[in-house]
Amino acid sequence: MRGPVFQHLSHHLAAITAVAVTLCVVPGHAEAPASEGPVVVATYEGVINPVAAEYLHDALSEAHTLGARALVIKLDTPGGLDTSMRLIIKDITAATFPVVVYVSPSGGRAASAGVFITLAAHVAVMTPGTNIGAAHPVAMGGGEMDKTLKEKVENDSVAYIKSIAEQRGRNVAWAEDAVRKSVSVTEREALKLKIIDLVVEDVTMLLKQLDGRTVLLQTGPTVLRTAGVAVREFPMGLRLELLKALSDPNIAYLLMTIGTIGIMAELYNPGSILPGIVGAISLILAFYSLQSLPVNYAGVLLVVLGIVFFILEATVTSYGLLAIGGVTSMILGSLMLIKTDAEFLQLSWSMIVPVVAFAAIATMFIVGMAVRAMHRQPMTGSEGMVGSIGVAKTVLAPQGQLAIHGELWEAVSERPLQPGDQAEVTRVEGLTLFVKPVLQKREA
Repeated sequence: MRGPVFQHLSHHLAAITAVAVTLCVVPGHAEAPASEGPVVVATYEGVINPVAAEYLHDALSEAHTLGARALVIKLDTPGGLDTSMRLIIKDITAATFPVVVYVSPSGGRAASAGVFITLAAHVAVMTPGTNIGAAHPVAMGGGEMDKTLKEKVENDSVAYIKSIAEQRGRNVAWAEDAVRKSVSVTEREALKLKIIDLVVEDVTMLLKQLDGRTVLLQTGPTVLRTAGVAVREFPMGLRLELLKALSDPNIAYLLMTIGTIGIMAELYNPGSILPGIVGAISLILAFYSLQSLPVNYAGVLLVVLGIVFFILEATVTSYGLLAIGGVTSMILGSLMLIKTDAEFLQLSWSMIVPVVAFAAIATMFIVGMAVRAMHRQPMTGSEGMVGSIGVAKTVLAPQGQLAIHGELWEAVSERPLQPGDQAEVTRVEGLTLFVKPVLQKREA
């Protein structure tokens, strides 16, 4: 009896041992394959601001919905706002699929906030002819920060970029120098310094290079399978495109100028309607845009004062002095309008010069036309009769009827008139014309 029992137990022990051995050889974190969806590509060029944060958040959501194998963010930025940058990085680190930041096109850069975002990607890539670096924090209000505040902001940025670099296994020392010393490197130098992972020519080559690469997500290691997969572009919607345009200080400046001129044109030509509508809409959009920028209101006043000088130039004989004052005031106001040391938020001369010229020409033309219209003799109504020549239809001694403009009017003459005599209207009172004789007579 004991033989069969021991034989049965030995079979069970063998099975348990086999299971235990199997469990021992299975790694604790198996490399899961990436999703079977497409690769989503989102392209962003410009300042990192709330529009950028919303667009890239939407791109990540779209990639998640599609079950994307990866999201490729094609990035070209001079930097931007710290708050928007941190929102983007939070979204990247929380992603359940690989996020690739690809600095492109050639001639592009990942500067300031772009450095942080690139280092935070699961895979950091650059195209030939690009650069990365210069991440030192800049005061948005213009002027120099005091020493204590400057150190506080700098140390906070250093700690943040070091934690990102350590998490992704990148060059921590260089990351710190990018903030403290504003160092910047080319794509080849970045690859050599282990700041980025790849240098590729285009997205097609990128997908080939990514294939088979293992990246570490929060859920564990994931193997990328990207060779030959479908690529789906994620364009920026019309609403975000509009908001992005409005966030450009050059556009805000242009809208403010157009709005001021439009309102002024409506005031000088009441009832024209269109200039008032365009001006009001432009001013509202300008104020919306300026609220997200560090505006110097002395600059705003100088721009408006410049336009006032142009108005006066069209109405007062100043021999060009008011026009010169207007140009000077507008240029000074334009340079002072945005309070920041950040180069990417300052107005460009290529915008300032044409706008000042347009403001000067448009303002003086509109006001000049309005002034000439005010001094022009009325052509309609009773006032338009003054100076007109009519023919007496009856004897005017002194009152009678006068034919003028094909109409019969009651008229009072300074001297007696016979039928057929010509008379000039000197004034109008109600429906009565006051006339004086002219030398010529019309044949009866």
